[in-house]
Amino acid sequence: LNMENTSNVKEFILLGLSENQGVQKIYFVLFLAFYLITVAGNLLILVTISSSQHLNSPMYFFLCCLSFVDICYSSTTAPKMIAGLLVGSKTISFVGCMAQLFGFHFFGCAEIFLLTVMAYDRYVAICRPLHYAALMSGRACGRMVLGSWVGAFFHSTLQLLLTIRLPFCGPNKIDHYFCDVHPLLHLACADTRAAGAAVVVNGGLIALSAFAILVSSYVVILVSLKGQTAAGWHKALSTCGSHITVVILFFGPCTFIYIRPSSNLEEDKDMAVFYAIITPMLNPLIYTLRNEEVKSAMRKLWSRKV
Repeated sequence: LNMENTSNVKEFILLGLSENQGVQKIYFVLFLAFYLITVAGNLLILVTISSSQHLNSPMYFFLCCLSFVDICYSSTTAPKMIAGLLVGSKTISFVGCMAQLFGFHFFGCAEIFLLTVMAYDRYVAICRPLHYAALMSGRACGRMVLGSWVGAFFHSTLQLLLTIRLPFCGPNKIDHYFCDVHPLLHLACADTRAAGAAVVVNGGLIALSAFAILVSSYVVILVSLKGQTAAGWHKALSTCGSHITVVILFFGPCTFIYIRPSSNLEEDKDMAVFYAIITPMLNPLIYTLRNEEVKSAMRKLWSRKV
């Protein structure tokens, strides 16, 4: 019997975070608020940076890109989930499911690469200030961002190809609130061990290597600050502090899920809420609250508008 591509599943049912009606109502209010804050906060950063003459350093260019990615990233999963909580219908077409999987991995991976590029920017600013202008020219920054998009495209295409070729012959219930690789591997009616291993290697390698680069760049930064005054330490750490916070919030759960063969989908689901919904919402808060330049630019923008 040839099981290859005998997918007779035309749509999937996303079980979501809870089957309980009361809990679903609470989740609806909660996640709608989270999503609106995410979009509004990141849009505010985009508008503030693009309309301010002072915020034209590479750091703010990358922050702009990160805010754009965060809006797209949370938009691949949140609206569908929120609508499902409101209407109670949680079906998603096969094509829609694959599109969601691709978008989620594309923007998630772009975020990982951008955070890595931002760490490099901080490293150059603190450890090689005299070469900063040359190393972080407009052209170099553009190339880094383009590289992030291209790398993300290759990663998500690979994840999609590993999944789309699997045969799905039912059941079609996905124990998650969006289409991700692990839950789909569980549903396929074929041996998915090879695909599962490829997913772990692909996702895990990216997350781990990026994390290694990030950690080492911060170790180098801290070592280079050894002879600094307290004021120098404070300045360096205040620009890095917000970035480190975001990295930990995003990479912690993300690495946890993709670095191990998935056995417990319940855990995966709870972790996913963290890096898919909460981190994109916290990014604008973390970056603005810790950054005087952004705050003063926002105040100027606000007073201009008012």
